[in-house]
Amino acid sequence: MQTTLRVSLRAAVVATLAVGAAACSKKAEGAPGGAGGRGGPSVTLAATDVAQPRLAPLEDAIPITGTLEPLERAEVRARLEGDVDAVYVREGEAVRAGQLLAVFDGGDQAGNARSAAADVAAARSELSTAEWTLEQNQELHREGAIPERDVRVAQQAVAAARARLAAAQARSGTSRREVGDTRVVAPVSGVIERRTVNPGEHINRNAALFTLVRGDVLELAAAVPERAAAAVQAGQSVRFTADGTEFTGRVARISPSVDPGSRSVTVYVQVPNPDGRLRAGTFASGRIVSRVVDGALVVPASAIREGREGGPEVVYRVVDGKVDVVPVTLGLKDEAQGLVQVTDGVSEADQVIVGNVGVLGKGMAVRMAGQGGRGGEGGGAAKGGAEKGK
Repeated sequence: MQTTLRVSLRAAVVATLAVGAAACSKKAEGAPGGAGGRGGPSVTLAATDVAQPRLAPLEDAIPITGTLEPLERAEVRARLEGDVDAVYVREGEAVRAGQLLAVFDGGDQAGNARSAAADVAAARSELSTAEWTLEQNQELHREGAIPERDVRVAQQAVAAARARLAAAQARSGTSRREVGDTRVVAPVSGVIERRTVNPGEHINRNAALFTLVRGDVLELAAAVPERAAAAVQAGQSVRFTADGTEFTGRVARISPSVDPGSRSVTVYVQVPNPDGRLRAGTFASGRIVSRVVDGALVVPASAIREGREGGPEVVYRVVDGKVDVVPVTLGLKDEAQGLVQVTDGVSEADQVIVGNVGVLGKGMAVRMAGQGGRGGEGGGAAKGGAEKGK
């Protein structure tokens, strides 16, 4: 009796569950939107998650980085040994070419110059006497008063006097240069970067005195990958950013060989700096602009997503309040602006989804944050935005 009762209860429970499932199924079928209604997959997007493709100029550029160095750095050294009497400049001072920087004690050099000048005068006198003697001997020889031997001796005396005069003039020139070397002048216009001499010091020959840099033009040596170096040419414009300041330069020179270790080519970029706003040693990042495409259809780089199984890149867009997937063909990529050119697949009227908004799938309903209603209503708002963009 008990066994029969248990079997009857189980049958009644199974029947009740079946009736409930059938009723729920009918209710779902009768709900608005069917399986795609409130219970279907959807995604909520903020206004910043949607962007419209637009026309904009786009640069085909090669990124470079490096340190700005002065175009010229001159090391001013002592040309003689002696004591320094005075130093007239300090670090950071701008100087002109030929400006006096320091002075050595030139007493010895001045004395040597006067002695050399006296030697030149004596040699000239000896030469003049020897030449007069030669003329007299030649006249006497023509009259037969003296033998030819005396004429030859006079000629040799003239030659020796001329040699002594040339040697004296050479010593005089050297002594005059030494007198000039007691005055240290700037070889080029620039700024004193380092001073290693003070008044009263005894300096050896060839010792470093000053380091002078030319800061009106700075230069950056950048390594460009071998595959991209073919697009670099002398004269191309380079856009830089350093210390929050934007400035431009140009490609001045290109190395003729490829570095075997890094497989890169060194490109030398010159940056005008007439007002001294940029300082040597500043780190800068820039872009060598090889060409500019005007009116390119661009989308944010975050809108481009990888295709399935190695296929072309795709873009998710909002169409009729739902997510649509479309393959795209890409052109230039501007990493600085974060833009990518799309040559095929989307138009200016589309609305593309950008950034990381979670898992997306074709057909998902779109709900716009801040707008009430069901997913379909949110999608209608997105559609209305796309129509407005048209």
